[in-house]
Amino acid sequence: MNDSSWGAPRGAGHWGVPATQAAPAGPAYDVHDAQQTRPMPIVPDVPDTGRDADDRDGREQGAARLGGGPLFRDEKPQEPMSTAPPPPQKKRAGRDLRSAIGVGVGLGAVIVASLFIVKAVFVGVIAVAVVVGLWELTSRLEERKGIKAPLIPLAVGGAAMVVAGYARGAEGAWVAMALTALAVLVWRMTEPPEGYLKDVTAGVFAAFYVPFLATFVAMLLTADDGPQRVLTFLLLTVVSDTGAYAVGWRFGKHKLAPRISPGKTREGLFGAVAFAMVVGALCMQFLIDGGSWWQGLLLGLAVAASATLGDLGESMIKRDLGIKDMGTLLPGHGGIMDRLDSLLPTAPVVWLLLVLFVGSG
Repeated sequence: MNDSSWGAPRGAGHWGVPATQAAPAGPAYDVHDAQQTRPMPIVPDVPDTGRDADDRDGREQGAARLGGGPLFRDEKPQEPMSTAPPPPQKKRAGRDLRSAIGVGVGLGAVIVASLFIVKAVFVGVIAVAVVVGLWELTSRLEERKGIKAPLIPLAVGGAAMVVAGYARGAEGAWVAMALTALAVLVWRMTEPPEGYLKDVTAGVFAAFYVPFLATFVAMLLTADDGPQRVLTFLLLTVVSDTGAYAVGWRFGKHKLAPRISPGKTREGLFGAVAFAMVVGALCMQFLIDGGSWWQGLLLGLAVAASATLGDLGESMIKRDLGIKDMGTLLPGHGGIMDRLDSLLPTAPVVWLLLVLFVGSG
């Protein structure tokens, strides 16, 4: 029996409530407390007949209505009033889409213009992006972890690495990478020895993560159809990210890696693979000299995998640093590094597969 069934008693006894007074109903009423706090008059048992019985029944029914619970066993409890569920709220994107689209279109126009007009200008665009990315990464490392990776040798060596990769290929990129790492080790010697190991380790990591991986974009450009190869690389990466976002936002239910990036879903990964494979088949068939559509399917699959891993990799770094974005330079996007996260690890994958499929020329 619940508290709401407490109402007026059926009959008045020697220790009961008088028949002429209805007891309050509800959980605030307790018979035991009432007996201890106020005296109860002794009333003899008088059978209820006629009008008294009718009055008593009326009082009982009134008390039942006030207390919210039935007095008679054969009465059905009143069902609570049903309330209409609140209307579902629309999903919203986590960023300012207008700013993001505007900045993306502007960057795309600069990249395409420099790519198809003068190749050297596009190499300069890559070098500038590398230097800004290194500045963002080293700044966040110092702010959040107290790690002072030397920026000057990283910036100079990173720009030189991109130029060396364009001029001398993979051999030039590796030599520039080794010289940049050596410069980081020597430059840090001018500071006190405390923290030397973590600083130079972070510096070598930054040199590999940003400029060395970006060098493969410059190496894509050296082929006769270099602009088409770079365009294919950019299209596949952007389409993979877009497919993952669109499908994941609309249908995403199963988390892909909740401990690293809670917003990514398995459905979004399937969207990235599907979009990238379709665009890869089209690009290999119509943009790349000697390419075939089936090669584009494999290329799109590989790009979707590498772009997703690259995105998760930077998400891991940002979680360790306790930040959402690497910077605020690009409205709606964050920083340069927040746009390079999926491009950097994808560049060597696209370069290698294109060399295997159609050669390096």
